[in-house]
Amino acid sequence: MKKFNIRKVLDGLTAASSSSSANAQPGTPRENDVVQETLQSEHFQLCKTVRHGFPYQPSSMAFDPVQKILAIGTQAGALRLFGRAGVECYCQHESNAAVIQLQFLINEGALVSALADDSIHLWNLRQKIPAILHSLKFNRERITYCHLPFQSKWLYIGTERGNIHIVNVESFTLSGYVIMWNKAIELSTKTHPGPVVHISDNPMDEGKLLIGFESGIVVLWDLKSKKADYRYSYDEAIHSVAWHHEGKQFVCSHSDGTLTTWNVRTPAKPVQIITPHGKQPKDGKKPEPCKPILKVEYKTTRAGDPFMVLSGGLSYDTVGRRACLTVMHGKSTAVLEMDYPIVDFLTLCETPYPNDFQEPYAVVVLLEKDLVVIDLGQIGYPIFESPYPLTIHESPVTCCEYFADCPAELIPALYSVGCWQKRQGYSKKEWPISGGNWGQGTLSYPEIIITGHADGSIKFWDASALMLQVLYKLKTAKVFERARGKEEKPNTDIVDEDPFAIQTLSWCPESRMLCVAGVSAHVIVYRFSKQEITTEVVQLLEVRMQCEFSDVDSPDPGGEQTPTLPTPGASSSPQESELPTQPSTGSNSSDGPRDNIPCLQVRSSPLKQSPGYQVELVIQLVWVSGEPPQQITSLAINSSYGLVVFGNSNGLAVVDYLQKTLLFHMGTSELYSPSDPFQRQPRSPRKAKPSGAMCDSNDGSNASEDRCRSPTSGSTSPCNSDDDKKQKFIEKVKLKSRRFSKTVANDFAKMSRKISSSSEQKTDLEKGGFLRRRTQTCKKQLCCVKRTATARMNLKEDLCRTKSDPIFYAKDNSFTRSRSSSVTSIDRESREAISSFYYCESFSRKTDSLVSPCLLVGTTHGSVMMVALNLPPAGDQRLQQPVGIASCGTLVKLKGGILTMSLLDATGTLLPPSFEQWYDPNASDEEKEKGRKRRPASPPSSQESQDTHFAILCSEKQAKVVALPSQTRIYKHSITETSFVLRADVVQMAGANCIACFCANGHIMTLSLPSLRPLLDVNYLPLTDMRIARTFCFSNLGQALYLTSPTEIQRITYSQETCDNLQEMLSELFTPVETPEAPNRGFFKGLFGGGAQSLDREDLFGETSAGKASRSLAQHIPGPGNMEGMKGAASGVVGDLARARIALDERGQKLGELEERTAAMMASAESFSKHAHDMMLKYKDKKWYQL
Repeated sequence: MKKFNIRKVLDGLTAASSSSSANAQPGTPRENDVVQETLQSEHFQLCKTVRHGFPYQPSSMAFDPVQKILAIGTQAGALRLFGRAGVECYCQHESNAAVIQLQFLINEGALVSALADDSIHLWNLRQKIPAILHSLKFNRERITYCHLPFQSKWLYIGTERGNIHIVNVESFTLSGYVIMWNKAIELSTKTHPGPVVHISDNPMDEGKLLIGFESGIVVLWDLKSKKADYRYSYDEAIHSVAWHHEGKQFVCSHSDGTLTTWNVRTPAKPVQIITPHGKQPKDGKKPEPCKPILKVEYKTTRAGDPFMVLSGGLSYDTVGRRACLTVMHGKSTAVLEMDYPIVDFLTLCETPYPNDFQEPYAVVVLLEKDLVVIDLGQIGYPIFESPYPLTIHESPVTCCEYFADCPAELIPALYSVGCWQKRQGYSKKEWPISGGNWGQGTLSYPEIIITGHADGSIKFWDASALMLQVLYKLKTAKVFERARGKEEKPNTDIVDEDPFAIQTLSWCPESRMLCVAGVSAHVIVYRFSKQEITTEVVQLLEVRMQCEFSDVDSPDPGGEQTPTLPTPGASSSPQESELPTQPSTGSNSSDGPRDNIPCLQVRSSPLKQSPGYQVELVIQLVWVSGEPPQQITSLAINSSYGLVVFGNSNGLAVVDYLQKTLLFHMGTSELYSPSDPFQRQPRSPRKAKPSGAMCDSNDGSNASEDRCRSPTSGSTSPCNSDDDKKQKFIEKVKLKSRRFSKTVANDFAKMSRKISSSSEQKTDLEKGGFLRRRTQTCKKQLCCVKRTATARMNLKEDLCRTKSDPIFYAKDNSFTRSRSSSVTSIDRESREAISSFYYCESFSRKTDSLVSPCLLVGTTHGSVMMVALNLPPAGDQRLQQPVGIASCGTLVKLKGGILTMSLLDATGTLLPPSFEQWYDPNASDEEKEKGRKRRPASPPSSQESQDTHFAILCSEKQAKVVALPSQTRIYKHSITETSFVLRADVVQMAGANCIACFCANGHIMTLSLPSLRPLLDVNYLPLTDMRIARTFCFSNLGQALYLTSPTEIQRITYSQETCDNLQEMLSELFTPVETPEAPNRGFFKGLFGGGAQSLDREDLFGETSAGKASRSLAQHIPGPGNMEGMKGAASGVVGDLARARIALDERGQKLGELEERTAAMMASAESFSKHAHDMMLKYKDKKWYQL
């Protein structure tokens, strides 16, 4: 019988729906008859793959000394498990409650987690994706501490009431054996001892349980006699307790910074009281109290003095001192300062048995934002070099890009220049957390992740084969001068903090050209070189962008209109008249507004550049008449053309980084041709204002309080200005923001603070207000390029632009685009910014018959414009002749801001931007010529009657396919009506191309190309944090990622093939390892009973002797990952071995049960035979009447 596939039915329905809504233009051929689309819905499936980075807000930690696996729990209920390099695992509790404690079932492939919601869970680690086998939810008591003895199945649970309950971890059922607090303490004690803060059994006697209460009382409980043997009391509260391995002494840490050592048999007073960090007075008085010692561990060695490791306990007079870990070994005391507060620490020992010499060799320290492993075996206690990618958050991530299927030589090249950046002084030993195995199946293509950070650094990561390893780190801040003190801090900054933060970046993997834009309105172009150089003077290009608004109700009588200077290389751009302006000269005096001053100062001293990325050119936007430059919203570089283009709310600029000159500058409105139907129309005239006056808050474009914020700053502060009118305007903006913030929050489900002026005006209309419409006259001035003796180049220009809405940073300070989708006059009033670029070789005009270099420009209002590029011949002419640029007008209009653009040929093949192969710029001329090979462009086409290219355009609301050169719309698809698209990319998938979209409502969708047929629509992740919107990115071959927390990257796949092979690709946590042999008791200890005393806990805690626990105390919840599911989910060689081992254990258990039953039957038969023989002897000689 043929299997019914519902996916194919849905695929057919969506295909029919898409084709019916395509709305091909009359008279144009149906292009889907030519392009054969191979992608179907069965090629797509969405699932998480791996999570990288440091666990966000860690709360607890545990270590399996046999499997050598580390587990970390977080405050959000997440579990992260680490083994050797590349072995990581992530799982999540459904309740999202904080993990307060973790306990491994050592060498059993299981883990017990205790949560803040008073539940405990048993995790099965024998499968690649861990699952919960059992859960137990306490109803009447709160869990404070858990203890699971080695090789025991009985878990001790201490509660806030001071009671101790016992749970069987195999069945997750409560025992009837309970240690009540009032029986543990003395009857004469009138106060409650407080919650249980410690539970441990005597290393030499499993029948003795040490219980520590918060108030300072410690009780040694005899499990068999069910009474307290000894009680130890101290005035200060207890935080932790640690045993000596011989079981005769234990150490307590207290809240006053003291350590008390107790002999088990002398409970009257402690043997020793020390204050490790307290000042010892000479008169013998009690030392001054210190901060609490939160944890202490006492580990012994065979050959030397024991180790005592503790956290906390510093003196109160050490104000501002960082957190410390103290290691006391013999007479030496080492205080190790940490960069962050200590959450927990564990001492790693050679043996898992508590009754043997521990032989500690390392200390794992879990900090709030880092994981440190200290080597106890070397002098000075050096740290181990971590193999995990835990430094993603070293500086907050501000942008992220993902590149799959990169050139094969890229990763080795980046690694070769990055290996010199590694720190020195690490321990020479291998990383001690070495458990688990790598996955069997690996992805065969290289993957690179690039992260931009708030301190201006850029990190390149090798993300191949579901792993993550840092390759190279670039520090862009080295290009600029740094202020040494607050008094030297320049007052030209447009951000309060992190002036070097990375805003966006553009990278060409083939040519290795890198271009980055920062929040201080600067752009830096980098080349990759394997040789070290020293740059005497950094090449600088300064760009002046300005737009002044004034009403045109009546012309200025004193103003004399002059013709506009022509734009170099621009042959078809509408120019407007401008008022005469004074020559631009730098000014930053307190008497006048700042002018011609960049936000950052480029360093004037020689710059030593190591192998790797080296500065080619620095481009800076400058202040104009007291107005700060607008931040850059889009950026693109093309190595084949030698051009960099960037845009913001003022317009766009094209820079030739080979000639170090500005080629093209134009306001957004000027990109529209005069005959364009979407040309901005003038508004009704209003009364004129004096020149340079600020706009009204409804029409204003200067949101200083938001522009002065960095991507990592949560506070706002107005820019420094001496203009009273500007200060009043800022206050108006603040008032307006507070007034309509609730409306925006309701409209967009509190997901963003992206406020456009259109929504502001709409709010004013609803409140009965009125709109004050103004027309703008834009003033533009182009000044000559000044080349100084130091080879610096400064180009100042005023750029004509239309009025725009302010750039707002959302809650986590990420730049957000306009979501406006209507074409009403209200939307036209708002400022239009450049949102995306795409270099291509296509038909720039309808009448073109040959392809030529072009630039597609997308705006936040949904307009797509075409700009033609006329490149000189390669070689010396390219360095001498200017590049010709002409605006060709609007190509098409979409709803919402443009997010991505791309180009397909007639067969549906993606036409990527042309590029130049990488060559070392510092190599010899012969090597340069060998490496400089421009990628062949698409062959010229002379077919005038047929469209040969498809322009793929995607906005926040819809996607369109436009045929070129006819510029007719072939397909159209509405992606969302109620939400908006945050990220869209044209990606390669299964040998074909598609559009991948991530919406603010959490949906991830893919559309086929060119027909825009829906292939995938999954409600994956609602936008709860703007960090996700800022960092979400798609890549080729079905890969995607986003920053799920400030410290973690979550990778996902939307490929069915990857999901099918995910089990093989994931690493294995559990590996069959033999448990070390128990320590030898020795002849005399065995003879005189001095060794460890065992306890039959089953007989003591079982239902037969202890009875059943109260049903209302806790509720048992069976988990989804039961034993049957575990057996089915385990895969690979290790899984087969584990299953075989389980089967052998089960078979042995059944054979043992059969043998016991056989022996019992034999004993019963013998007993019956004996009784029968006795009866025969008894009645053998008796008569019948004697019976």
